Amino acid sequence: MNLGALFSAHTFAHGVHPADYKALTCHLPIRRLPFASTLIVPLSQHAGKASIPLVQPGQEVVRGQPIAQADGFMSVPQHAPATGRIKSIELMPSARGPKIPSFILHVYEASTQQELYEYRHDIKTMSGDAIIQAVQDAGMVGLGGAAFPTHVKMKPPAEHHVDVLVANGCECEPYLTCDHRVMLEQPRNLIQGIRLVQRALGVERAIIGIEDNKMDAVHTLQQHLQDAAAISVQAVQTKYPQGAEKMLIKSLLNREVPPGSFPSAVGVSVFNVGTLAQIGELLPHGRGVIERVVTVSGAGVNKPGNYLVPVGTPVEFLLEFAGITDKANEVILGGPMMGMSVSALDVPVTKAMSGMVVLEKPAADTKHAKVLPCIRCGYCINACPMHLNPSMLGMLANSGDYETMQQDYHLNDCFECGSCSYVCPSNIPLVQYFRIAKSINRERAQQGNG
Repeated sequence: MNLGALFSAHTFAHGVHPADYKALTCHLPIRRLPFASTLIVPLSQHAGKASIPLVQPGQEVVRGQPIAQADGFMSVPQHAPATGRIKSIELMPSARGPKIPSFILHVYEASTQQELYEYRHDIKTMSGDAIIQAVQDAGMVGLGGAAFPTHVKMKPPAEHHVDVLVANGCECEPYLTCDHRVMLEQPRNLIQGIRLVQRALGVERAIIGIEDNKMDAVHTLQQHLQDAAAISVQAVQTKYPQGAEKMLIKSLLNREVPPGSFPSAVGVSVFNVGTLAQIGELLPHGRGVIERVVTVSGAGVNKPGNYLVPVGTPVEFLLEFAGITDKANEVILGGPMMGMSVSALDVPVTKAMSGMVVLEKPAADTKHAKVLPCIRCGYCINACPMHLNPSMLGMLANSGDYETMQQDYHLNDCFECGSCSYVCPSNIPLVQYFRIAKSINRERAQQGNG
């Protein structure tokens, strides 16, 4: 059977087809990582306001205990990922650069690390508002990488009527397989999470979208949903960036999210399958997010795998456990298309970190040639899933005309998928240019408002 022909209707225009390298870990079951002796828990692991500390230096905490509360609706709390003692609260490095106020937690090595804190809910009788509050209390954010507070997505604007919940199981980034393993190993948690979010949103229809290179996950979930007509599973074409929510909505429902709008504008709410599985697992017990599955992969790793990692684990500890080769040269947090390379390994694993890719030097599958002038080949235009003109945006960025980029060439519609940089024969780092332009435009806007 030709799967490409069978699912050809379920796709979007443009995009690219990078090698996926998923065979390194897609067959490996989730394994629990040991506890590091010291964990670093940032007060800000999400979009929105940072959490407010509930505990003081010197205080003992138990695994799962709330240690920081949400600062308003656009914020989430933090929970102790291990039983131990809070050594200090201080500024610590983050993967994005700026130092962030963080708990330094000394882990008790003799502890069983049993999760002692919980506040049980009767999920059968919970109202929609109670579910939304419980999701916020759990410190839940989008585990696909965006780290947007999940409870905020569960309360769309009043003028938007949401009629479909989409569970995003595409995982289109090369190397990453943590969502794939969650779908295979935790289907009941995923389905329970979908049903809870359906109730909170007041929607009857849910679709789980999965790329057709993960047909084992499609079949597993279909078997668990034989008597659940309100939830369906749909395979979509394997193509990057199929997992971007606007692309997936187009592929599954043929609805197009207007520029500058959110999926709720076309009646859809999109949640990552890992996020939904954690909701299904944590809400019945009233527990918080204290760990997540992280894919560790790449040619520079001796023991690639999918690891259940306590939040706050130093990246260096995770790398030491997985083992790196003598030729390991570059560490990317996330996937190679949208992730970021880190220059130091003292940053912690956060709720949003789905993977860690270690590349060797020289890496045959990465670009090392110098940047050349644009030859106006049009490859980037044909690749851009948002139908932008990356070539023109790149030239405007070079000339510092950031305002024109935003006003006339829709810079803010770019979600930095990296497709343009991937296909550019001149090796122009277009996405980096766009990130800088957006940052400068934001700074200018803030100065103007001030």
